[in-house]
Amino acid sequence: MGTVSEASVPAAATGLATRLRSVVPLGGRKDDGRELMARVVSSRVSLRTRLREIWGARELFVFLVRKDLKVKYKNSVLGFLWSMLNPAFVLLVYYVVFKYFLKNPTPYFALYLFAGLLIWNLFQTATTGAVSVIVANSGIVKKVAFPREILALSQVGTACVFFFFQSLVLILFLVGFQYSPAWSYLPIALFALVDLIVFAAALSVFLSAVNVFFRDIEHLILVVLNAWFWGVPIIYSYDLAYGMFARHHLIWLARLYLANPVTTVVISFQRALYGKVFVHIPGNSHYAVLATYPYHVYVELLGVQLGAAVLLLFGAMLVFGRISGNFAEEL
Repeated sequence: MGTVSEASVPAAATGLATRLRSVVPLGGRKDDGRELMARVVSSRVSLRTRLREIWGARELFVFLVRKDLKVKYKNSVLGFLWSMLNPAFVLLVYYVVFKYFLKNPTPYFALYLFAGLLIWNLFQTATTGAVSVIVANSGIVKKVAFPREILALSQVGTACVFFFFQSLVLILFLVGFQYSPAWSYLPIALFALVDLIVFAAALSVFLSAVNVFFRDIEHLILVVLNAWFWGVPIIYSYDLAYGMFARHHLIWLARLYLANPVTTVVISFQRALYGKVFVHIPGNSHYAVLATYPYHVYVELLGVQLGAAVLLLFGAMLVFGRISGNFAEEL
């Protein structure tokens, strides 16, 4: 994670008013001669004001995203091509292992797999980049006044840029296999992408703030994401997992599985890009590759999830605002 130098922040950013806390300087004295201890006084800044300040710092957001991209591929011969080669290589490894060694029967398994990996890479890149971004940029956080949430949100923006380049790889696969997605479900995929970005932003803002006080968070999140990956139907079929819970009369667990926000986004993307719900396999008349929900169910699930993600984002910003005044002391 590259850090931002004070000199690199545009002049407009330094003038942003972020009166989240007012700090009484160490070494001051009261009238009675007693030395004041450093303390932080809470400032009641409304959520609307915070949102307005973040919107006012949108140029800084763009600057930070561009900076991250330049730092990541500085002095690299291939540059942005690495953002496409890395997921393509991961896709190749998973495809060979599950198609030829574990004998996965899914036709065009590479496309099915990549539809899920695209979403997971966006989510993972955003959260892992944001969790330590405040600590990594401690110098600028302590010296320059600007909405600190921008640092975490810029990591989501960077992840979205990577998502765009990786999507080009998927398009090449679709052209190469002469495979047509389910065009009518593409709006569902866009809806799902918005859901994921809002949810990732909420998690990124929250984790970036908490990690300032509990540095174990940046290590814990890697463990959690490794376990989380296998709880999402990327390599295996959603119908396989949901059906297993239903057969064992664990309906509550099946619903909990569906409540996973990344699962909802992944099955929506798979429905749009892979498209084939049922496929015919020799020796097995029909095999459900995708979730068997109708169009309106996807819309309802994503609508509920978007509402929850927006509430989580507002909650994360409130938590960030309440504790950000102590960042200077912890950093």
